[in-house]
Amino acid sequence: MAGALLLGACGTAKEAPVTEVAAAQAAVQAEGGHNDTDVMYLQMMVAHHEQGLEMVRLAEERAGRPEIRTLAKAIDVTQADEVELMTGWLKQWSAPTEVDHAPSAHADHGGLPATGDEEIAALKKAKGAAFETAFLNLFVAHQHNAVEMAQLVTTKGSNAETRAFADRVKASRADQIKQMLQLMNG
Repeated sequence: MAGALLLGACGTAKEAPVTEVAAAQAAVQAEGGHNDTDVMYLQMMVAHHEQGLEMVRLAEERAGRPEIRTLAKAIDVTQADEVELMTGWLKQWSAPTEVDHAPSAHADHGGLPATGDEEIAALKKAKGAAFETAFLNLFVAHQHNAVEMAQLVTTKGSNAETRAFADRVKASRADQIKQMLQLMNG
């Protein structure tokens, strides 16, 4: 579903109305059992998505090339919907929607990957073509982190919906990375 939005915004597929996508995602429940890995993954991804949304919203406003603004808008819509989906599952499980930012809380899986505040501050200061270069470089790394985090839950998570969501994240973020690399080289 998220891939359809991304492809639709890039002009290669028909875009589904946002209300239809939100309604369809709201109907997806993470039924069945879950474990601490499922919860931790969703909490980490909510925080990760919030950083991503901050960056893509800057690109929507400040990128000069329309193809970068279009990609940023597609990612914005997709990730905003995904945040709602993930927080809904966490609430369904009576789990906190906020991630524990303590350095030791995520040591088991290599730490909490995050785009640093300094990197986002530098992006906010960049202008023109330098902004586009900074955004693409930073966001490629950011989406790579999403792929890495998704790998954790696909191997150690127990909830089928969470694992399926992680598989979709891996595929869509890998596609976004390819698109951004093409934009960097184009």
